[in-house]
Amino acid sequence: MKVIINGKSTEFSGDPQTPLLWVLRDELGLTGTKYGCGKALCGSCTVHLDGQAVRSCVIPVAAAENKTVTTIEGLGADKEHPVQAAWRKHDVPQCGYCQSGQMMQAAALLAENPSPSDDDIDQAMSGNICRCGTYTRIRAAIKTAAGESA
Repeated sequence: MKVIINGKSTEFSGDPQTPLLWVLRDELGLTGTKYGCGKALCGSCTVHLDGQAVRSCVIPVAAAENKTVTTIEGLGADKEHPVQAAWRKHDVPQCGYCQSGQMMQAAALLAENPSPSDDDIDQAMSGNICRCGTYTRIRAAIKTAAGESA
């Protein structure tokens, strides 16, 4: 099956029910997407599938056939997506494990709603868990990426 990952066409001939996460990490070496819970509860494995944030741990690679997948490695050229720049500006990561999923969720939010309210941010980000509790910095970074002052 053919999947476009970070702008490159990729062929996968394994089991079509293999979770997309494992294809990204084990087959393609794209380890920025993290395994967290394996049940789509924590958000660490968030990627974009045709522009929508999805949990790659529960999406079979077959669901991505002939679609576009964007991982944290493909989010911004030279890591300069507004979300990535804002994350650096606000020094968001603490341990950093959840941050690629957080950034992918935030980028999907901003693509859909370029000027989110605090409630919009809280609602969109509620499925992404940060064990370190950097939620205040995450919200500030999203506002900065949206062009608002934090």
